[in-house]
Amino acid sequence: MIRFLLERPIAVTMSFLALMVFSVIVFRLLPISLLPPIDVPQIVVKVTYPNASPESIEQNVLQQIREGLITLNGLEEMESKAGSEIGTVRLTFDYGTKMELAYIDVNEKIDRLTNFLPNDLPRPEVIRINTSDIPVARVQVIPKADVDQVEVSLLAENVLKKRIEQLPGVSLVDINGKRERIISVKPNDDALAALGMTQKDLIEAIKSGNAELPGISVKDGQFRYYLRLATRVESPQDIESLPIRSTKGSIVPLGRVANAQYETQEMLGYHLFGQNEGLVITVHKQAAAKMNELIPELKKSLELFREDYPQVDFEITQDQSSLLNAAISNLQTSLLFGGIFAFGVLFLFIKDYRIPLIMGISLPSSLLISFLVFYFFNISINIISLSGLALGIGMLIDNAIIVLDNITRKREAGIPLFEACVQGSNEVMGALISSVLTTLAVFVPLVFLSGISGALFYDQAVAVAAILSVSLLVAFVLLPLLYWLIFRVGKRNSLKGEPKAYKWALGVYEKGFHWVFGRKKVALLAFFIIIPLGLGLSLLLKTEGLPEIEKPDATLEIDWNEPISAGQNRDRLIGLIREVKDYTQAEADIGVRQFLLFDGDNSIQKSLLYLLFPSENEKDTQLEILRKRLEKDYPLATFTLGDAPNAFDQLFSSSLPYYEVRWKDLKAKKPIEAAKMKPWLEDFPAESWDHGPGLQEEPSVVFSLLAEKLALYKIPIQNVQDQLSRLFGVFTITDIRRFGEVTPIRLRENQDRFEDLLRNTRVYASDSTSYLLREFVDYRYADQYKYVTADRGGIFQSALITSENPHDQVSEFIKWGVEKNLAVETKGQYFQDRENIRQLIGILGISVLLLYFILAAQFESFVQPLIVVFTLPLGIGGAFLVLLIFGGTLNVMSAIGLVVMLGIMVNDAILKIDTINRLKVELAENQGLTGNTLLETAIHQAGKIRLKPILMTSITTILALSPIIFSGGLGADLQRPLVFAVIGGLTIGTVTALYFVPLMYWFFDSLVGKKEKL
Repeated sequence: MIRFLLERPIAVTMSFLALMVFSVIVFRLLPISLLPPIDVPQIVVKVTYPNASPESIEQNVLQQIREGLITLNGLEEMESKAGSEIGTVRLTFDYGTKMELAYIDVNEKIDRLTNFLPNDLPRPEVIRINTSDIPVARVQVIPKADVDQVEVSLLAENVLKKRIEQLPGVSLVDINGKRERIISVKPNDDALAALGMTQKDLIEAIKSGNAELPGISVKDGQFRYYLRLATRVESPQDIESLPIRSTKGSIVPLGRVANAQYETQEMLGYHLFGQNEGLVITVHKQAAAKMNELIPELKKSLELFREDYPQVDFEITQDQSSLLNAAISNLQTSLLFGGIFAFGVLFLFIKDYRIPLIMGISLPSSLLISFLVFYFFNISINIISLSGLALGIGMLIDNAIIVLDNITRKREAGIPLFEACVQGSNEVMGALISSVLTTLAVFVPLVFLSGISGALFYDQAVAVAAILSVSLLVAFVLLPLLYWLIFRVGKRNSLKGEPKAYKWALGVYEKGFHWVFGRKKVALLAFFIIIPLGLGLSLLLKTEGLPEIEKPDATLEIDWNEPISAGQNRDRLIGLIREVKDYTQAEADIGVRQFLLFDGDNSIQKSLLYLLFPSENEKDTQLEILRKRLEKDYPLATFTLGDAPNAFDQLFSSSLPYYEVRWKDLKAKKPIEAAKMKPWLEDFPAESWDHGPGLQEEPSVVFSLLAEKLALYKIPIQNVQDQLSRLFGVFTITDIRRFGEVTPIRLRENQDRFEDLLRNTRVYASDSTSYLLREFVDYRYADQYKYVTADRGGIFQSALITSENPHDQVSEFIKWGVEKNLAVETKGQYFQDRENIRQLIGILGISVLLLYFILAAQFESFVQPLIVVFTLPLGIGGAFLVLLIFGGTLNVMSAIGLVVMLGIMVNDAILKIDTINRLKVELAENQGLTGNTLLETAIHQAGKIRLKPILMTSITTILALSPIIFSGGLGADLQRPLVFAVIGGLTIGTVTALYFVPLMYWFFDSLVGKKEKL
């Protein structure tokens, strides 16, 4: 095949040029994002029911929704949580479920359930979760002094939002902190009573004045005209001029019995930037958009906003493109230094500028053509796929060096240039293909991991497969062609003789080889002692997800656990921000958040504070001050204070508790009363645990209607309920609608204490006699459950276990429940982690088997693949040692470094064994050698032949990665563990493997003897 292609240089050159042209075109079309667009198999149904208790929301809304959605296809878990005024139902589906169809199905079922839900309930919102929902940036909109907040809210909603939505690549613009204007009507109860009127008369007058006649038409001859009742109410003055009629027939302007005025709607949540109130606009990108182009466009728009709207300040915060820019920067750095050092090392070992020139052409070509594979597999350029490319670059360089060195050796043996290109490539073809297949055998099975991990590994596996497949194409077609085209022009005198650097390295290798093979059994025993010691170093290394990167930002999530208003919540947060010194940025989302895509717990008593500091040390100091202040001044508050989550943290964070013990009362089908539950919890069999959401309590006021008294005085219960609703709820009389702008007209009551309102407010009987409301309503203070939690099986309460090895006590938990006639079950992230580990072990087992099968097929031996397998622990031990010396940890990046390093080591081991096998045949045929002489001669010569390629590959890779060790910033922090793992493996691991592979070959050959061909 190679001969056929080299005989047609123009066709091959044109084919590669065409591939590169298409690759350039495709590269410009590829989306660039932080993470691959993964459909998280979750849908959240949000319910907002003003003035409703958790029990009311559970009984009247969430229970019906759960029963209606339980038949969804692919539904794995369903949990609901009802709080004051708000409820959520979280649906978790099997991975592989078509979430587009599931989303449509959920909406259809919600529409069918509408008739069975309360009439005054707004339609439940259905939110589909996707990695694209993580905002790429947040735009702070802060009004300057004396600027109306409502006007700025209208500016953000009607102008800024639409202008940002027009930017290419923006999918959604979300806003929090908006203020809305309403018209409040405050009745004068004394004036109403004097005229014999009630609030009901007042409400009817306003509704009549704002009535419309939709769909009514009249016919006049041949023409038909649609009637429109001119709305007389557009301002507070219009409302006050409306006539109101008493039961006695007198008519007065409404302004005599009530006061109407514009007000800002009571805020259930705020947004702060620094210590100033404002708005925040979150920008979400389209899945196919390029983040590195979107962010600059957004910044340009902000510059225009500053010019057009000088009354408002604009800032961009929490820019998520920094992680992507770091990854792209690292790849560019690796390519730049890799190219420079590859040129230097190749020149040092080969002393000819043409070899590095061929490498300089082939490496960028391989990388560019790889993006063609991205396009056909619908892969975006993101952190995950870029890490896959970084994994493959090491083997790409290795393959190129091996082919070029082999061709050069053939020429030095006196073979003509064309034949040297053909034979040199053919000789290593089988070994290099096996090497690539063994690497893919590790990666491809990881795609079958369940959950987000498997979805992420898909991008990485495709990227690795792309660059390795292209590397083979380049190594066996482009490199021989370039070698032949370049070296047939001019003379080759410069390649005669070996460079001094290589001669010195060869001399050191020869001394070591003779020393090791002079003491074979001792050396072999030493290696078998070193291997477990090296692997045992992993026990001394700390394990974590992502490496510890310098995070100068932090977040505070707090629940005050007190019945405070949103205003009090805001004032407390401002007080905390004042305590913090030397922060660069501070922003907070307080109380109920208005984001469309927010799927967390919306509560007036909760807040999220984000702080950015100049350095990590300053952050740690200030967080400690903040923690002490919270513990001292707010002992009831529960809070989480720590590093701000980046996009990876948000993606992998789980809403599940680590280990949760749930129980249900099978008889009552409702939460167990607190008075009964507390004694039971005293003997709960766990050393350390926290109350689950269904056990958390909050102070509340419980109203009781005195039904007998109401019946005695002939007062309809509905009248009392309506009066209470007007007193303590948000009572909307009607809405003024003008071209999409809605202004509510609301009844405003005195803001006195509720006891005073009950004493001073009157309620009317059927005969229009009025009585004080307090006579018919009783109240008491009580601690009520804050949330009502439920799953498929109904309402449950739970305890969150925080002690070590929680599952060891599962039998005690069940026994505790049986004694109290409770059904007990355990849930949590603990079980998912165990399942993931079980899957990972199974997949790694499959990978090892595939690796063994491939190598056995390559060597035609059942024994020789074991040599390659035994070589790997040497590299792993070397990587562990360097990580331990430099304070590194076992994490995702160091694991990637291990795979890069092992790929190069496997390559060398496969080629060395293949060369020994080939030399044994050649030496036996040409020189008639037999027995130990044949074996040791073949081993010795193979070691010298393979020394130069492995040294060039190792030194090139190490030098290319070394600058990252001395660099600073987010990208360097992420990549440093990878660099330590690669350097450790390629120095300690490679040096030991130079002697271990020949020694193991001799050992197995001696063990098997002449009965089985190795």
